[in-house]
Amino acid sequence: TFEGQQLLGPEAIVGKLTSLPFQAVKHQVSTCDVQPAPNGILVFVCGQLVVDEDPNPLKFSQVFQLLPLPDNSGYWVFNDMFRLNYS
Repeated sequence: TFEGQQLLGPEAIVGKLTSLPFQAVKHQVSTCDVQPAPNGILVFVCGQLVVDEDPNPLKFSQVFQLLPLPDNSGYWVFNDMFRLNYS
């Protein structure tokens, strides 16, 4: 999900990312927690996004689950949830 909008499949995800109204985003990770999960890894990231050199970064949280590739040569993203944190 992206801000509560469910996206399924590579085409929908790429379509959403390319439709966002900015040119550049820099991720500044504050914390990253990782835990083993059934058949994979669960990752929780918090930080800030600097969008188009704006002096006011946006806070974000993201949780994603990584599962091993069938040949164990790496991982792929099984689930991903992203939220901007407005306060």
